[in-house]
Parts: sequence; structure tokens; C-alpha cells
Amino acid sequence: MRNGIAVAAAVAVLASIGVGVYALTDDDGGDGATASQGPGGREGGPFGDSGGPDGGSGGRDGGSGGSGGEEPGPEGSEAPRIESGSVTDGLSGISLPIPDGWYGEQLQVGASVTSEKSYKCPGDTSKTCTKGGAYSAPALAMGTRGSTAEEVAKADISANAEESYGGEAYGKITSHDVLASRAVTVAGQKGYLVRWKAVTSKGSDGYVQSLAFPSPAQPQQIVVVRFGVDTDQKQDVLDEITEGIEVSSGGGGNGQDV
Repeated sequence: MRNGIAVAAAVAVLASIGVGVYALTDDDGGDGATASQGPGGREGGPFGDSGGPDGGSGGRDGGSGGSGGEEPGPEGSEAPRIESGSVTDGLSGISLPIPDGWYGEQLQVGASVTSEKSYKCPGDTSKTCTKGGAYSAPALAMGTRGSTAEEVAKADISANAEESYGGEAYGKITSHDVLASRAVTVAGQKGYLVRWKAVTSKGSDGYVQSLAFPSPAQPQQIVVVRFGVDTDQKQDVLDEITEGIEVSSGGGGNGQDV
């Protein structure tokens, strides 16, 4: 999966047009999204190219994690790594569990967990890919439309797959299989997840998942967690992270079928 998270890029864009973090909340209850390219987009997307003409400036906060993507460029300042336990997404009021062999990073908008295992991207060996990752951010910051968790998750999955396994790093995505599309409860909130197996033209195929649910901190705001894991890794890690997401201040339910 391509590394290079870009929530920081979304924050910079919002700031440049005079829109603060709280503008990520859709106060009117509609499904509109910001006009700026969100962290999941091709320009500075969490899995977008870093340092390239269409890439971000080194990831969401310069971190190397994310559901998949190239490592951040030298211009990105890397957030401190958290080696175990969980990492907090303060804006959304949640924490993401850190699986064994992964690390977490707390970001300006959201949080990420990333596999320690990396390798040269099969489609472009000058860049580095990782075995897996996940990150959280408000849906509006990503430019993902929808007024319900189900609508957002279903709208987000294609962009997630392209961001994680499309483009030069793995060639194009040639096809996909839908592995899951179901309601879940995450951090006490009724959410929805969609999981695909993305088939690439070069190198590893990938499991990608888009998980959406109302923010425990701001229920009118929908949070998206994007996942990407190479298929030589077990899908269990997707379930482990989903089920381990909690309300950051304590309490809240774990992810489970509803």
C-alpha cells in the first residue's frame, strides 16, 4: 500500500480559505463536502504520491503511515511514533488501537496506525510502500459525501482503493471483489463498513476498507477510517482495529455487528 498521509494538507487548504477545523462539521445536516481536495484525494491523499507534482507535501502530518501509500518526502515533518497501546484522534473523540508490529501517530486532524514492514513499491521502486495502515479523519475533510454512515462508507471506498493501491506504485486497479458491506457499532455509534479486495496490475493486491460512523465528540460530524492491507497479511487486522476503536475519553462500545 502506498504511504503518505495528508490530513495536514487538508487543514492547510481549509486555513487558506479562512475555514477552521470546526467547519468540518456540517451544521446544516446536509451531505455537502468542502470544495478543497481532502486528505483522501489524489493531491496529498493519505495514500497519494508524496513530493510529486500531484502529491502531498509528505503526508497528513508528515507521517509515513496510512492505509497505504508512499513514504513522505523530506519536506514532511514526521509526527512522534507511538509504539503500542492506542493513538488518539482528538478532533473526533476516538482512539485507534495499535496492532503488534505497527505504530501510531497523532495528527492535526485525525490519527493513523501503520505497519512497521515496508518494501520498494512494485510499480515504482524509487518509492516505499508498507504492508498496511489505517487513518481517521472527518468525512468532510476527505471530500466524501453522504448524510448517513452507510452513504459515506459506500461513497468513500472507491477513492480509498485508488488512493491505497492505484497509480504508479502498483499500476492500476484491474478489478475488485466486495468482501463485506454491513452495519457495525463503533465507539458506541451506529456505523457502516465496506471492504473490498482490490486486484492490482503490479505486485500485491490489497484489502481496503472504509468505515464511517458519527463522531462521539460531535455527533453531527461523520468520521471515516480508511484501511489498506496487503493481501499477504491477514484480514484479521482490519477487524482488530475496527473492534478496538474506542471513545478517547473512556467508555463507548467496541466495533461489532449490529
